[in-house]
Amino acid sequence: MGTDIALDLGTSYVKIFLDGKGIVLNEPAVISVDLETNDVIATGKEAYDMIGRTSSKIKVCHPLFGGVISDFDLAKYLIESDLKKINVSKVVMPRIVVSVPCEITEVEKRAVVDSISAAGVRKICLIEEPVAAAIGANLDISVPHGSLVIDIGGGTTDMAVLSLNGIAISRSVKIAGDVFDEAIIKYIRRKYNLVIGKRMAEDCKKTIGCVFPRKEILTFRVKGRNAMTGLPQWADITSDEALEALIDSAMKIVRVAQGMLEKTPPELMGDIYSDGMVLTGGSAQLYGFDQLFAKQTKMAVRVADDPQNCVAIGAGKAIKSIDSADSDDYGILNPLSGEY
Repeated sequence: MGTDIALDLGTSYVKIFLDGKGIVLNEPAVISVDLETNDVIATGKEAYDMIGRTSSKIKVCHPLFGGVISDFDLAKYLIESDLKKINVSKVVMPRIVVSVPCEITEVEKRAVVDSISAAGVRKICLIEEPVAAAIGANLDISVPHGSLVIDIGGGTTDMAVLSLNGIAISRSVKIAGDVFDEAIIKYIRRKYNLVIGKRMAEDCKKTIGCVFPRKEILTFRVKGRNAMTGLPQWADITSDEALEALIDSAMKIVRVAQGMLEKTPPELMGDIYSDGMVLTGGSAQLYGFDQLFAKQTKMAVRVADDPQNCVAIGAGKAIKSIDSADSDDYGILNPLSGEY
């Protein structure tokens, strides 16, 4: 029958994984709208290039915020246009595995399901992001052995202790890549009286951002507008200043992880202590996150290979579990959390 699909609906990027082909689409989750006619002008990369550079007639929106849908109609349009790009067969409707944050409400789940079902799919299965990230990072979560995964994405950070294809304990916190960008914008405004855009802050974060002191100091030139005079201005930011801007948000994530570990059953804690934790998600590539976690938790920490695609790859590997979701066979534990 038709090709099955895995969909990673991220706050920053939408990724589509085709069974047997791997990740075939990786586009920014951005859409631009003409305010006069309410028509969509561009989606994905084209819309992303418009951020901060539009006229008063055009608005650039992020239909997903904090890992959940904030604008239903635009999210539906974005998903439909992304599925069209990969030529999904209309004759045989596909089955889809979708990743969702681990602590979203039933209403938020319903919004995800409804926005995807409008694109014409046969069946929708949900998988929680830490579970997908663990599978994508090649952890064996089907055995009675504890694994700790922390997925630091664009809108949310999801963390969970996993065992027997399920979540023993989890936490989700709305501090991730977007919050780091905002922290850089606020810091530069406060210190240099310089107003910069989100794109500039993101470039600064990717180039010199760190949450643990770098061995050699890097600099990055940010350009924007002077808040007092309104004239163009630039400033050279060092990696130490970026550290100062980002460390508070990073420590909040670490404290949530420490709080979760305090509530973890002791048997699982023993497994985690011997194996260490795995970081996934695009923001896990921020310099020093593994060192910060290692220092604060006294545990071994590693960043997964290809961290930003772990959730999409894991959701793709979970496609084979769709058939066993209907099975009543004894002893089959399924990583999928719900089907619609």
